[in-house]
Amino acid sequence: MSAEPAALKFERNGSIARLVLDRPAAGNAIDLDMAAALLDAAQRCEADASIRCVMLTGAGRMFCAGGDITAFSAAGEAIPEFLRELATTLHEALMQLARMRKPLITVVNGPAAGAGLSLALIGDLVLAARSAHFSAAYGSLGLTPDGGMSWWLPRVVGLRRAQEIILTGRRVGAEEAAALGLATLVVDDAALAEQAQAYAQRLAQAPTAAIGAARRLLIEGATRSLGDQLDAEVESIVTAGASAECREGVAAFLQKRKPDFIGSR
Repeated sequence: MSAEPAALKFERNGSIARLVLDRPAAGNAIDLDMAAALLDAAQRCEADASIRCVMLTGAGRMFCAGGDITAFSAAGEAIPEFLRELATTLHEALMQLARMRKPLITVVNGPAAGAGLSLALIGDLVLAARSAHFSAAYGSLGLTPDGGMSWWLPRVVGLRRAQEIILTGRRVGAEEAAALGLATLVVDDAALAEQAQAYAQRLAQAPTAAIGAARRLLIEGATRSLGDQLDAEVESIVTAGASAECREGVAAFLQKRKPDFIGSR
């Protein structure tokens, strides 16, 4: 008997890790195996210092259809317990990706619905194919958002627009997503992979530790007072100032050359 195919592919291209949701026949819907695989991949990305940028995308025509409705149905009367385990595992993976000390690009190659929208939102850069669209999709199932959607979406598009997107469940096309700030950039489908790789290479050559600290400031600043955030910025910039990255950046500036952050460890 052949083994079940992996729910997620972990690929390496030099210092860039590419995580591919790999259940194309199911629209890359998230089941327990995929949630666990995503958590494992996120931990691997954080632990491996040679990984300097992470990309997250989907196989086939969809980015992610959200939770696996077939698995919901199979849980029967135990669906509350199933949803608790699924959401908890997914949230651990998302927290790891959000707080890791390296940049994350979400490459939305097609429709992103439900938790798929949540996955798209966590990227520092969100590159969307022109054919992609986004929807909350929970209301049609009698469910409420997970994957951090109720935290991320209001901060990205504003409370009033987030209410409309989540409560009506309507589709948001790629161009509108960019106009709302949900997507960083809309790219023709045929050029998406090449454009994403170019961004990833650029970020992989950047000062990874400083980027990791900056992305943490941005996330944690959403719930801090101004005074607390200013204090956090002081501690962060002091730490960065003592780093090899900073020494290399300052030296390169004064010598009028391109900095080599990869070699500055």
